[in-house]
Amino acid sequence: MNLKNFEKTEKNTAVLTVASDPAEFEKAVNGAYLKSRKDIYIPGFRKGKAPRQVIEGMYGHEVFYQDAMDEIAPEAYEFAVNEKDLRVVGQPRITDVNVTDDRAVEFTFSLTLYPEVTLGEYKGLEAVKLVQTVSDDDVEAEIAAVQKRNARMLNVDRPAEMGDTVNINFEGFLDGTPFEGGKGENHPLELGSNSFVPGFEEQLVGMSAGEEKDIDITFPENYTENLAGKAVVFHVVCNEVSSPEYPELDDEFAQDVSEFDTMADYRADVRSNLQKRLDDSAEAAFRDAVIQKACEGMTVEIPDVMVEEKVDEFLRNYASQFGMYERDMTREQMLKLFGMNEETLNSSIRPAAEMQVKTELMLEAVAKAENLEPTEEELDAYAAKMAEGIGASADDVKKYFGAEYLKAETQREQAMELIVANAVAKDAAEMPAASGTAEGAAQDGAEAAEEKE
Repeated sequence: MNLKNFEKTEKNTAVLTVASDPAEFEKAVNGAYLKSRKDIYIPGFRKGKAPRQVIEGMYGHEVFYQDAMDEIAPEAYEFAVNEKDLRVVGQPRITDVNVTDDRAVEFTFSLTLYPEVTLGEYKGLEAVKLVQTVSDDDVEAEIAAVQKRNARMLNVDRPAEMGDTVNINFEGFLDGTPFEGGKGENHPLELGSNSFVPGFEEQLVGMSAGEEKDIDITFPENYTENLAGKAVVFHVVCNEVSSPEYPELDDEFAQDVSEFDTMADYRADVRSNLQKRLDDSAEAAFRDAVIQKACEGMTVEIPDVMVEEKVDEFLRNYASQFGMYERDMTREQMLKLFGMNEETLNSSIRPAAEMQVKTELMLEAVAKAENLEPTEEELDAYAAKMAEGIGASADDVKKYFGAEYLKAETQREQAMELIVANAVAKDAAEMPAASGTAEGAAQDGAEAAEEKE
């Protein structure tokens, strides 16, 4: 093989021209003949027995060229990439093939190179880290939620009240005609849960078991197209009314719902767990903000193919989580699976994929700059952590993902820990930030996590 030309072009692309020598091409052509001759019939010869010269005389001396080129092209490409010690992303394209007069073959490949990263500051970065304390109200709200989950539902012989659960049959009518999806039987509905159309649950208050009632409802304007803004009538039959009976918040309750013997110990544990959630969410938001700042400080031109590969990886992961992924599924099939199109892909998944690629490139560059080389013990620990997350053994993880992948992932994690360990946590008052900045992301993320709790 002979590398004849290497030229970097725009946006991390390059062109390679590599030539095989005549002997290599002749060997590939003869191999193509030997592989194909069993299927070739030439008058005067038994099928598969015609000499190569006879076949070439009938069909032309180039008859086996394409198969030979297909055979030799990967070798030519691999030689050229190794010769220039290139890191390539995606698949190369053959843009030109030429057989020379001396029967050598030249391939021209267009390929995308792994991008070069110029790091900005990644040590001493400042970001907001919220300090939050669990209140007594937070603790009691958490305990009340557990109390509600452990309530017994008892049938009551009285009109329904907010907080009760009614068992109903219902059917909806639009202009006197039943509409699709508007009918249900023996449906339990907690009044005040806001799980039905606005205004529906409120009109069930006061109904008793055995009572029937027509309810007038106007669907919201943002409802399904055929019902949006439409006035309908639901005919409702109340089958029964039940009310929750909550357990007493005493030591017996603590023993039933936890490993503790007293409510005092249970409350203390609830407070501790809530505080850990707040601390973890604040730490995660701080980490995200710092990593985002490190990404914003670097310079890199990300090839489109890297983003597209990450988009496909996200889609495969989503499908796998729901047990719906099959090998060789196309992007179009996966989008259809999730009821998505290119517009929703561009607005939701692609920005996240681009940020993920940018983060990985930044962390890899930091690992290289800091000469981070994980030990065998650290690689084993990372494999064990991965195995725990997917319910597999560490050996299975090592075998499936391979040593190179595990090393790269461990290095990225170590780079992330280094960046965060060297970052400076600031109070929100010290460092005012608007949403959309790295600091704002930390504050917004932690506050959102607190509200969810």
